[in-house]
Amino acid sequence: MKIGVVGAGMMGCGIAETAAQAGFTVINVDTFSSALENAQKCVQKDMEKLVAKGKHTRGEADAVIARIAYGTDMRMLADCDAVIEAVPENLELKASIFAQLDAIVKPEAFLASNTSAIAISALSAKMTNPARCVGMHFFCPAPVMKLVEIVDGLYTAPETTGRAVELAKALGKTPAKAPEMPGFLVNRMLVPMQNEAAFLVMEGADPKDVDTAMKLGANFPMGPLELTDFVGVDIMYNTMLTLYESFHDSKYRPCPLLANMIAAGRLGRKSGRGFYEYG
Repeated sequence: MKIGVVGAGMMGCGIAETAAQAGFTVINVDTFSSALENAQKCVQKDMEKLVAKGKHTRGEADAVIARIAYGTDMRMLADCDAVIEAVPENLELKASIFAQLDAIVKPEAFLASNTSAIAISALSAKMTNPARCVGMHFFCPAPVMKLVEIVDGLYTAPETTGRAVELAKALGKTPAKAPEMPGFLVNRMLVPMQNEAAFLVMEGADPKDVDTAMKLGANFPMGPLELTDFVGVDIMYNTMLTLYESFHDSKYRPCPLLANMIAAGRLGRKSGRGFYEYG
């Protein structure tokens, strides 16, 4: 089975690595060559860590790396059996990609989106065959986190859903069916908590105190602000904005501090500074 991944950012790279570790042939496509170079380096770095920890032999690590091909031409995905889109949370961008994939990828393949909040029905609106479109929402970091949310659109065929569930299992993940509502299951609960943590900082709380409170008081392995930095302040903000614009409920209003941080380039770990500074 050959799996295509569109997008070579943190999530796309992680999904490609996950599929390659599961033994699949993978093609990772992105419009930016620099993103593909970074993705390749990221996979190589992860494999080095696994070899150092004794979880992979050198031969196994090299085989994982060799199973991923990279390129900027979407036509490379034509004979894939499944394609997973993992580009930024922008409806227009994602819908455009699905329209392209629908015309390029063989008709018997299914197409999945890693969207964390956008309706699958909206993403597949421009497709000729929206029945083969489904949501497969992975979590960050994709090679580590075990959950994949499976989300049907209004036109998703039961066969497509079944194939997505089986693929998730083949990747070593646990699939959970989620309703086609903004935020699905996890982010509907998690992102508002991260947003509230940002409000606390805006109101004068120290980020370390906020995170310590949740780690020691609620037994969280990572504080909400640490998680926001890890995922990306911009990613978290856009997800919150989608919830707000979808439900029109003030409880989902994004914290203004997040918009200010994005304007200042403080996007979290990937930019070197978010709620915390990174060397």
